[in-house]
Order: sequence, then C-alpha cells, then structure tokens
Amino acid sequence: MTQKGTQNNLPPVPSSGILDLFMDINRIRNFSIIAHIDHGKSTLADRLLQVTGTVSERDMADQILDTMDLEREKGVTIKASAVQMRYTAADGVDYELNLIDTPGHVDFGYEVSRALEACEGALLVVDAAQGIEAQTMANMYAALDAGLEIIPIINKIDLPAARPDEVARDLSGLLGTPPDQILRISAKAGQFIQPVLEKIIQEVPPPTENTGSPPRALIFDSHYNSYQGVIAYIRVYDGQITSRDRLHLMAAGKEVEPFEIGVFSPEMVPVEVLYPGEVGYIATGLKSVEECRVGDTVTNASNPASQPLPGYKQAKPMVFAGFFPVDNEAYGNLRDALEKLQLNDAALVFEPESSRALNLGFRCGFLGMFHMEIIQERLEREYNLDIIATAPSVKYRVLSRDGELSEIDSPADLPDKSQIEEIQEPWMDVQIFLPLEYYGPVMELLTLRRGVYVSQEHPSPNRVQLNFQIPLAELIVDFFDYLKSISRGYASMDYSFAEYRAGDLVKLDILINGEPVDGMAAIVHREKAYRKGKVLVSRLKELIPSQHFAVPIQASAGGKIIARADVKALRKDVTAKLYGGDVTRKRKLLENQKAGRKRLKRIGNVDIPQEAFLAVLRLDDD
Repeated sequence: MTQKGTQNNLPPVPSSGILDLFMDINRIRNFSIIAHIDHGKSTLADRLLQVTGTVSERDMADQILDTMDLEREKGVTIKASAVQMRYTAADGVDYELNLIDTPGHVDFGYEVSRALEACEGALLVVDAAQGIEAQTMANMYAALDAGLEIIPIINKIDLPAARPDEVARDLSGLLGTPPDQILRISAKAGQFIQPVLEKIIQEVPPPTENTGSPPRALIFDSHYNSYQGVIAYIRVYDGQITSRDRLHLMAAGKEVEPFEIGVFSPEMVPVEVLYPGEVGYIATGLKSVEECRVGDTVTNASNPASQPLPGYKQAKPMVFAGFFPVDNEAYGNLRDALEKLQLNDAALVFEPESSRALNLGFRCGFLGMFHMEIIQERLEREYNLDIIATAPSVKYRVLSRDGELSEIDSPADLPDKSQIEEIQEPWMDVQIFLPLEYYGPVMELLTLRRGVYVSQEHPSPNRVQLNFQIPLAELIVDFFDYLKSISRGYASMDYSFAEYRAGDLVKLDILINGEPVDGMAAIVHREKAYRKGKVLVSRLKELIPSQHFAVPIQASAGGKIIARADVKALRKDVTAKLYGGDVTRKRKLLENQKAGRKRLKRIGNVDIPQEAFLAVLRLDDD
C-alpha cells in the first residue's frame, strides 16, 4: 500500500488502485506466526498470501518468505521477514494485515522476541501429529510476555497420524481456549484458511497510538542492500515517518536521511508516509547492520522522542570457533566473505587469529551451533571457500589469583594454571519435552552431561517437561543429536542463558609430533579429561595419515600426559635394490634411513585433515 492514514475520521481520497487507499488505524492488524520447527509456519504464511491475493498464482512458490536456499533446504526460517496483505472480511470492510514472519530456531530467539514486540497478536501453530513441543511452549511464553493475543491453530489435520482432538485438549489446558473453538486446518492442502483470517480480524486488537507524541518506530530486523545500504524493518508506534524526515537511531546514536521508505507486499513498495500501527521499511544508506541493530528505536532528528521503546539489548555470541582457509592464499578471500556476511548478520562477530598448526584465520562468534552451521555452509557455497573449522567452544570467565576477572573464547588463550584461581563457565536453563516412555534414557543423558535437575511438569497425560540446568559446553556439540536418537525423534528442546558458574575445569591439549595443536585444544571438566583424551588420541591415530616418520599423538591435561598413540611410519624397503653382497651394506642403508627419519621428524610437517579437527566434536559419552 503506498499511502495510508490513521486518523479515524479521515475520508478516503480518490485512488487509482488498491494500494493508494487511506487506512483507518482500527482496520490494521499486526500479527506473527509462531511454532516449533516443521509444524507448518512457513506453509501457513504461503496460504495466507495466496488467499488474500498478495501473491499471484503465477509467482507463488513454497516458502515464499524464505528467500535463502538454506532456508528452503533445511525447512526452517533463518531471517525474519514481513509482508503486508489486504483482506476484505465477511463484514465487507477492508483490513490491512501485517504478517511478521519470525525465525524458527532457538538460536535466533532475540530476533523472535523483537518481532513479537512489533505485533498485537500471534498464531500459535501446532502439528496435529507431533503435538506440543519445546519451542511451542517457549514461543507461547514469549508471546504472553509481550502481551499478545494468542490464537491457537492445529495444523496438518489431513495426516494419517493426526490427533487433533487430543492436541486440542492439551492446548485448551495451556491457554484456556475451549477445544471446540481451536481452529483446525491443513495449510499444505489449503483447507480452512479463510476462518484463520476472520479470527485474526475478530481477536487481534488494532494498534494504539499516543496522539501528539514524537515519532517512534521499533527496528525488528534489517538486511544489507548493495545500492541502498541497510534496509531497516520497522513497526511505527507513535507519529508519522515520511520519506523527507531526517531520522535518529537512539541506541546507535546515528542520524540518517532515508533513501526511501515503504512496505513489503511482499516485494518492497515505496510509500511517502508510514503511519502509526504500520509495518514497513527504511532504506537508511548505512554501510553495516552493526549501525542499525535489532531492537533500536527510530525517531525524528528535529523532533526526537524523549524515551526509546523498551527492550533494546545487543545480541551476544554464545559459541566460538576458528575458521581457517585450507589454502593460506585464500585468507584475504575469507576475510572479505566474512565482512560481506556480517553486513546482513550483525550477530556474527570475528577477529583475526593465528595458529601454529593452521596459520592465519579468524575467531568467529555465533549465537549457537545452528548459526555456526549456517555461516559455514554459506561461506563454502556462496564464496567457494574450503575452510577448516576448529572445535566450537564457549566464552569462559577466568578469575586470576590477583582478583582480575577476564573473558576468553578460545582454549588457547587460557593463562597458565599457576595464575588461575577459578574458571567459570556459562550454564543454561533447558526445557525438554518428551513422551513418558523415554523418560529414563533422557534423564541418564542429562546426568552424563552434568545436568542439574530443577523440576518437571506434565502438560498432558502422556508427555513430560523436564527443567534442568546444564553447562553450555555440554549442549553445543552433539547433545541434540543424542536426544533425538534416544527418543526416536520425539523429544524437543529449548534453552536460555542462566548464569556463569565456577567449575573444576582443565585445559585438554593435543600434541602431534610434540607440538600442541591449538585448533584441537578444549576446556573440559577434570573428571572427563582422561576419558576424552584417550578417545580422541585413538581416533586421531586412525585419521592422521602415515608420514615418512613415526608420529606420536599425545593428550595432556593439567600439565600431565594422560594418553598416547603412535602413527607408524610408512614402510619403504631401501634394501630392495641390493642383490647379495655383504650384510654390512644392508645395515648401512638401514642406518642412513633411520637417521633421515630422525631429521625429518624434527623438521617435517604433519598433514592434519579436516576430519581430525571434527573428531574433537564427536567424542562419545558412552
């Protein structure tokens, strides 16, 4: 829509098309769709766009709001997006519906929370076969905290394994909505989509406006455009934002003159004015999303608001890993690629790092393991880079004996143990949903991973919610894989940061040919150091190829060697060319070979494949 008014008594102006009408603020509905991964959130968004005619049948595609190839392949929304729809309700009145599509993974929880702040309502979608899962609950509580009106919807009712009546009872117990009033749909088949739109109009409240207040708008997402700089996705709360205004970003302290403002329909459509309650975008011209962060408040530079909108905070990386190019000459290409990715992803942080084993690379910070996986795949696909990723670690706090508290995100930065008073590690609050029959194995897994029991709840008769606290270092590698394996895929998980807590932690070093490989170092609990060191050494023995000299592989913890294995030298028969003759000739050749191997061992480089670094990630907890 190109131009809309919000004053309730403004008459419509003559228009040449549907996008030129003024819109009463009471006819605006801002809502989001929240769900656990793979419960049909993006499919429902597709159907709403189709039914409202926002996207023509010719342009329609699956997951139309998921623009990245990785989003389509993995079936999960990675970046938030917004779209404006126009719908004529059963009462004959035209409504403007602003759908703010949120990321679907726990790693992007902060983006979800900001997107929910921009809405008045949320569609809570639950799979009729899977039922309520971890992120269903997490997103529901986030929506309740944001004061949203929640509309429960049961999706995939056409599946053979669907249990809509049972799921309706569970949702009714959680939200208090009578089971017979919970909508039941099949987004994929397009069944019963019209009642969803009617329910949004009836139950989601319209936006409110502080009349006469200076302009204020919330940035709930942003992306970088090569021609227009950072495109900020905004929800206007107070006042109007016009394309001629000079704007001020309150948290960043930046002033910008927008290239254009507009709405998503779903492509970007320029407008002259964004009114209270509307969702749209500002082309800021800024050169990095670092300067235009999610959660910031936009106001008018000449008539600024006195207070920003509440809730701004900077997203903090939780997982760190080293990225090194396989070919040292590609270091510059890797730096350029990371800089370009950071333009679209302010949560990605990186700084140069050098390693004796891997030469030059970058220490990168991520929101979680899924975020790291996405960045690594984008580097390899979009920029044709071959990279070695070191074992992920978390940010530790080190209290020195002189009382100084410092943070480290790489085991290689850990000071000498004589200077350390204690090491603190991040702990997480974890909620796990699972059928009762898998209760025992999951409890055993949590205990093995140093989990601390907090409480448990029973949201439905045959399902249990376990509330635990667990170190982040135990979660980031393969915990979710094990959880899915032992529960046959039925368990789901959500987590959030709790606190830093002191632990009995030591640095586990791997020495190959007597040289420590900093890319394989890890900080582990003292009780697990011996077992992990032994398993890792034996695995590296299988993965590191034989050299022309014997290669010792050692694990060291707390300054002591705790495990060792040797990769035998390649066997070459140097006496094969001899035919008879004195035995001393053979002995002389063998002695020369032995001396050469000693010299080669001193100066030779051991080729370490990527699989050897990945072995650090795959330590079984059996």
